[in-house]
Amino acid sequence: MSQTLDRIRPLLSFTGRYRILHLTWFAFFLSFVVWFSFAPFARSIGDEFGLSKEQLTVLALCNVALTVPARVFIGMALDRWGPRRVYASILIYAAVPSLVFATAQSFEVLVASRLALSIVGAGFVVGIRMVSEWFPPREMGTAEGVYGGWGNFGSAAAAFTLPTVAALAGGWRGAIATTGLMAAAYGVVYLRTVTDTPEGQIYARPHRQGALEVTSRGGVLGLLALNAPLVAILGLVAWRLHRVGFLTGGVLVGVVVALVALLAVQSHQIVRVNAPALADAYPDEDRYPLRSVAILCLAYAVTFGSELAVVSMLPTFFGDTFGLSTVAAGMTASAYAFMNLGARPMGGLLSDLMGSRRRTLGTLLAGLAVGYGLMAIVGAGWPVAAAVVACMACSLFVQAGEGATYAIVPLVKRRVSGQISGLVGAYGNVGALLFLTLLLFTGPTTFFLVIGASAIVASFATRWLPEPEGSFAAEHAPEHDVSLALRPALRPAVAMAGAE
Repeated sequence: MSQTLDRIRPLLSFTGRYRILHLTWFAFFLSFVVWFSFAPFARSIGDEFGLSKEQLTVLALCNVALTVPARVFIGMALDRWGPRRVYASILIYAAVPSLVFATAQSFEVLVASRLALSIVGAGFVVGIRMVSEWFPPREMGTAEGVYGGWGNFGSAAAAFTLPTVAALAGGWRGAIATTGLMAAAYGVVYLRTVTDTPEGQIYARPHRQGALEVTSRGGVLGLLALNAPLVAILGLVAWRLHRVGFLTGGVLVGVVVALVALLAVQSHQIVRVNAPALADAYPDEDRYPLRSVAILCLAYAVTFGSELAVVSMLPTFFGDTFGLSTVAAGMTASAYAFMNLGARPMGGLLSDLMGSRRRTLGTLLAGLAVGYGLMAIVGAGWPVAAAVVACMACSLFVQAGEGATYAIVPLVKRRVSGQISGLVGAYGNVGALLFLTLLLFTGPTTFFLVIGASAIVASFATRWLPEPEGSFAAEHAPEHDVSLALRPALRPAVAMAGAE
């Protein structure tokens, strides 16, 4: 108990690394308020524009679509330029699509601006790298859990407060415009008040740019396989837009051709950047297992992916199931995301304290499966209060699982932790898009049961998840200089790839 209190007590301070943590989670919080500003007004916007249920679902899909590639590219950007500048840029950018959406007069503009807004959701991965620079491995789970949980609460804050803001700001348009302007203002504040690392520490950067650096031949093949679903999911979004008439058949074919070309280019980049791995040139002490990244991708697709999907549909689910008003449905549904305040930090704290990050994650994923099984039996015959309790119980394991996942992510390989964070985060959005697409063809019961079954698979997969080396150390281990360790014949190629 005393060990737990020792981890929690410093969180109340606003000095040193805790100051950076608080400034960073609030940046994440605002980005999520912007990102989730659509869901509380889905019914109102649908009524004003005369949108069908399928069109509203497409808007929900667009809200997460470009977050998939954005998280990967932003992961590369922050490894290169640092989280301070990248996070500030994202927040300032958020004002532009927010204002466009707030002034939209057609479904087409709603779709385009929501696609642009989906990039803002990629800001999450930036803070993961920032926090990992300021906190030692033994505190990583708690710090990342607080960052993710308190920041993620922005989705609940949007559902809970934006209808009231709309009442004061002249409607949903004023509320959404306000979120964008607030994010931009804080972006300037963040740029001026944080640094990428503590004084005297060097910001570790990858030796090569253009793709995630892996350290074995099998890792190259695995990365090629992990990259394919990230491109395929964009094809799924394009198909959904075609179904509602936003894209013609010819344009859809063009999009598919472009995505195939994109996959080819990205595959070439992966092979080019990882030439040393294909040559089996990495020393043993500098290798990391890509299966860690793959299992964490699966875990996050189930945890955060289901959260995104459920938060997007829950206000409508409560409204339709229990006949609640827009405001009441939004406030009731916010109970799911409300758990972020405590549950995600709890998952990170458990990962720090239980002695095995792998077992902690596997156990929480199993609990998540049970939670969604409970959600599957919620129906109109239930008291609303009981439905809220079931929702919060399910959410407890969802958010804690997210915290346990990102207690491991920054520890896999430090110099490329931004890119690993981006890849894992992107799979959260892949999960969301798959679950939301499933919802188009099934009812809520099947939707919840499929998520629960996916969680069982992910929990079983953690049996092959290695414990990161030094994951409970008091400080970060020195970064290995791979350019000196590689075979001499390969050093010029490494230097050239890094220059590119």
